[in-house]
Amino acid sequence: MDLSVVNLNALPLGWAIAVAALEFVIRIAVLGIVPHKRRPSVALGWLLAIYLIPFVGLILFLLLGSYRLPKARREKQREMNRLIRQNSPTEAVIGEGHPMPVWVRSAAVLNDRLGALPMIGGNELTLLDGYDTAYTAMAEEIRHAKRYVHVEFYIAADDATTAPLLDALDEAVARGVTVRFLLDHLGSAGYPGYPELVRRLDASGIQWARMLPFRPWKLEYTRPDLRNHRKIVVIDGDVAFTGSQNCIDRSYNKRRNRRRGLQWEDLWLRGIGPVVDALNALFVTDWYSETDELLIHEAQDALPTEASGGLMTQVVPSGPGFENENNLRMINTVLYHALDRVDIVSPYFVPDESSLSAVTSAAQRGVRINLYVSEISDQFFVYHAQRSYYEELLEAGVCIYLYRSPTILHTKAIVIDDAVAVVGSSNMDMRSFALNLEVSTLVHGKDFVSALDAVVARYRENSSTLDLDEWRNRPLAVKFLDNVCRLTSALM
Repeated sequence: MDLSVVNLNALPLGWAIAVAALEFVIRIAVLGIVPHKRRPSVALGWLLAIYLIPFVGLILFLLLGSYRLPKARREKQREMNRLIRQNSPTEAVIGEGHPMPVWVRSAAVLNDRLGALPMIGGNELTLLDGYDTAYTAMAEEIRHAKRYVHVEFYIAADDATTAPLLDALDEAVARGVTVRFLLDHLGSAGYPGYPELVRRLDASGIQWARMLPFRPWKLEYTRPDLRNHRKIVVIDGDVAFTGSQNCIDRSYNKRRNRRRGLQWEDLWLRGIGPVVDALNALFVTDWYSETDELLIHEAQDALPTEASGGLMTQVVPSGPGFENENNLRMINTVLYHALDRVDIVSPYFVPDESSLSAVTSAAQRGVRINLYVSEISDQFFVYHAQRSYYEELLEAGVCIYLYRSPTILHTKAIVIDDAVAVVGSSNMDMRSFALNLEVSTLVHGKDFVSALDAVVARYRENSSTLDLDEWRNRPLAVKFLDNVCRLTSALM
């Protein structure tokens, strides 16, 4: 019997009355339960699902309705935040000789209070533009490792593209270097190359763990849609990498992707300076969450109390382990303070009410807003939900650039005016704001922004612009599908 649509006429009278009464009780009860501490759009999405398919919707809500990690994991995050704060200066902004707008300092204070990591000067940052560029750079640094290598990916696989990086890790272990590897379980498990990677890691001497494992048969259960989406590599505490790229071939090893010719385009950040200690602190936190091993000896004893020269940089962690949506608050803050222009690169742009208002308000007050998204997508519901926002964005004055197929633009970056940028793993969608553990890097520095501008300019050259009149005249069936998928955006 399909419990999602119960045919009351086919049931005996007593059963029909009981089922109808149960549906009525469910619908009344969830009106007071679902909205608790949820934004209205999310609550309405769940209520719609429960009202349309009462029994299946209720089961899904019970399985997926809580956006928080288990209590024990949240306590580990709070414990790590306390340890980081004990080893951090009391100031949220550390660095002499770095004049910056008042709002940037204010944003840094916000990020520090939410994520426990201050903005610190003295950093050297390099953008790694090009899919294979990052693997080559990381492998080269790993070959010089003397003490440890920390690796963390949302998706990881053993294939011809990732082989140079994995070979460098094997060589490091053979030299006596401690190598630790974290990968998201469900994020990786569905991709060809994952079983081979597991066998390779088991045989290699690399210490590794699945993040947020979903293996009920082994008494390992985490809500399946809460994922760790971070990408971090740290070598000896001297150099670190972070960005949008996963540890897998550009085609993601899927036959249908190869048939369509799909290729992913990403961006990585290489850092030297205090940013390395901050990224390592996140790895240490995630390692502790998964293994109960606290790597005190391989974490920086204390962040510097002063810094001079270099770039001002702040690592901003976010996700269901925190009480607030750290990345959403940071993004809204920088959008509301933009004066001249904002460039947003996001493969999955499904904003909540607050971020949509921040984008359109900036455009309506005269700020030049350029949004870079892919012409095509690998995510059906996200793709069509995203398209449902284009008309109101265009009407507000946002210029939308569609990165030409068959390449999927996977970079996540924001440029604000001429001196502030955000680069990391976080999309501008509800999943990245509430369901995924993410890492973003806020940077203040004109030279860095100029380098990022050059990357964005290349994206622009390979994109077409979306015309409002043409978009309004797209087929009605496509509009209908886009709008239906928009109803699911709060639950993605």
